[in-house]
Amino acid sequence: MKPVWKRLYDWVDERVELGGLVEFLGKKYVPVHRHSIWYYFGGVSLFLFIIQVTTGILLLLYYKSGEELAFESVQFITSKVQFGWLIRSVHSWAANLFILAAFIHMFSVYFTRAYRKPREITWITGMLMFFLGLFFGFSGYLLPWNELAFFATKVGTDIAGAIPIIGKPVMIFLRGGEDVTGATLSRMFGFHIAILPGIFSVCLGIHLLLVQRQGMSEPEESGKDMKTMPFFPNFLLRDLLLWLLVMNVLAILAVIFPWELGHKADAFASAPAGIKPEWYFLFMFQMLKYIPAKILSIDGEVLGILVFSAAGLLWTLVPFWDRETKRGTRGRFLTYVGIAAVVCIISLTIVGWLS
Repeated sequence: MKPVWKRLYDWVDERVELGGLVEFLGKKYVPVHRHSIWYYFGGVSLFLFIIQVTTGILLLLYYKSGEELAFESVQFITSKVQFGWLIRSVHSWAANLFILAAFIHMFSVYFTRAYRKPREITWITGMLMFFLGLFFGFSGYLLPWNELAFFATKVGTDIAGAIPIIGKPVMIFLRGGEDVTGATLSRMFGFHIAILPGIFSVCLGIHLLLVQRQGMSEPEESGKDMKTMPFFPNFLLRDLLLWLLVMNVLAILAVIFPWELGHKADAFASAPAGIKPEWYFLFMFQMLKYIPAKILSIDGEVLGILVFSAAGLLWTLVPFWDRETKRGTRGRFLTYVGIAAVVCIISLTIVGWLS
């Protein structure tokens, strides 16, 4: 008599042919080298996204969008719904940890040159997901309709409106009108729960398919004697162990530092003193402070936004202008650029946080 799990496996295998998948996983290997630790941050980002989706669905059961209902519904979730405060706190902390893991994953891919041929599309889809993740954070920030989120959204959309030519239409599109109102809340809600998840899921599917198809990248200095480990079960078990550690960190943060709700938004109130964006936008916000009001008759804020936009575009398209097969002058230059970017982001974020 076969065990129950074996009979269940045979039943599923007969219908969807699991044997081919198991055979594929058994032949898949992961390179082992001094940079191998960075492979795991892609999986950590995926795990945190799954938590985001799960907790977001649970919150959606009680959340009500609308200028008169949003704040009260979140207040009800945190004070009346059993473990509602915990689910909201986990959702908020997971969002921040997801962006942190995505930052680390992006820079690790950049520094190891894992974006080079044939992985250009993998890099592009990854960057699209990174930008979507930032937009996830921006759109979700307003949903509690509290005072801080209201004015942060106003400042953020004002910055977008400063872009030449397209700025005004973009601002109106994001706000659903000239000002931040209930229409803005409804629009951000639609972005956050429908449009962004749909686009993100497509990019994620393509990204994972390409990673499985192309395998893990190997460092440029690797030779024929590169050590490997089986993806299943060795690498997968290590990945799951890291997921468990991340879950513990997330639980500790959510319990010890529950996410505050604050006061309900009031469009007629003055902005709170020292208002700042979320930490992942803080370096850009701080950089704009240092730019003079006018540079050669060009508005400093506009120039700063254009520089950030150009830098983001060049960073996204790096596989197409970094054509060297071995590290040479350009490879060293790109490494220095990456180091400068990391130092700039960390230092400006710290200065912005302390100021």
